[in-house]
Amino acid sequence: MAKLNFGGVEENVITREEFPLSKAQQVLQNETVAVIGYGVQGPGQALNQRDNGINVIVGQRKNSKSWDKAVRDGFVPGESLFEIEEALQRGTIICYLLSDAAQIAMWPTVKKHLTPGKALYFSHGFGITFNEQTSIVPPKDVDVFLVAPKR
Repeated sequence: MAKLNFGGVEENVITREEFPLSKAQQVLQNETVAVIGYGVQGPGQALNQRDNGINVIVGQRKNSKSWDKAVRDGFVPGESLFEIEEALQRGTIICYLLSDAAQIAMWPTVKKHLTPGKALYFSHGFGITFNEQTSIVPPKDVDVFLVAPKR
């Protein structure tokens, strides 16, 4: 484990040697990562995971430029490309990559599919909060994690 200093805070960070791709593939072998949104971050994250042997599906609005881009990138309608709600039903790890405004607007739909045992994964989002008075509050029986590639 490496010790890194982030803005004056020293943290333990697991290295690639300690957690290689083969370990990630093993841990995720029975999971389906549903990438919700195929705009700015969706393609990079979905393609990276798919190319590294992770079971990935994409949830996107049909008849949109992003749907067409997902098809061009090799996602197959009805197999690995679905409308958002169906991808939410099928996914065990929900990778919530819509824009901030869309995350807030879609939250009621997403929340109803966050059943016990699922995980919610963010890479950004100013609407994410754990305050009952605001927009996005994940259920207590769902794992939530943030993957922040830039920070």
